[in-house]
Amino acid sequence: MNPDALALPALLLGLLLFLGLHSLRIFAPAWRDAQLARLGEARWKGLYSLASLAGFLLILWGYAQARLLYAPLWLAPAGLRHAVALLMLPAFWLMAAAYVPRNHLRARLQHPMTLSVKLWAFAHLLVNNSLPDLLLFGGFLVWSVLLFRSARRRAPSPTSATLAGTLLTLGVGTAGYGFFAFWLHGAWLGVRPFGV
Repeated sequence: MNPDALALPALLLGLLLFLGLHSLRIFAPAWRDAQLARLGEARWKGLYSLASLAGFLLILWGYAQARLLYAPLWLAPAGLRHAVALLMLPAFWLMAAAYVPRNHLRARLQHPMTLSVKLWAFAHLLVNNSLPDLLLFGGFLVWSVLLFRSARRRAPSPTSATLAGTLLTLGVGTAGYGFFAFWLHGAWLGVRPFGV
């Protein structure tokens, strides 16, 4: 079978698998808890991680192939690329805030990783305009909105914050942004955000 014919189905299957698994707390918490009790924490986490990795790899392969096959659905103004570059810096700060302890972003927002994914997906939808782009970035945008709404309904966990933690978060996020924008994005995806 022609690999091109498998690209879009692989992307869709990967999105369903990856985002579906990461939506169990929203749509099927009782089923998730039952499986966790039946399998035990170690087996559940192992199976969950393997299935998530399979979904992620399907997304990567399917999107990489499918984006070469589909024409743009509309023309995106070239100037929007600057907006994407600008929006990605706070997205990296938010992602760092999910991991760096005791920072004000996490203490204030409670769910910075979900907000990071939301900002990443929205920014990329501004300049990526084919069917595979809509499926990938639109899928992650809808998922992050639903996940954030669900997480906000739960009682917030108290989190302390320090200036040092916040400065470290901004430093780690900025370094990650620079590394990704000036090297990894081009090396991994073939697209250089700043053309260098």
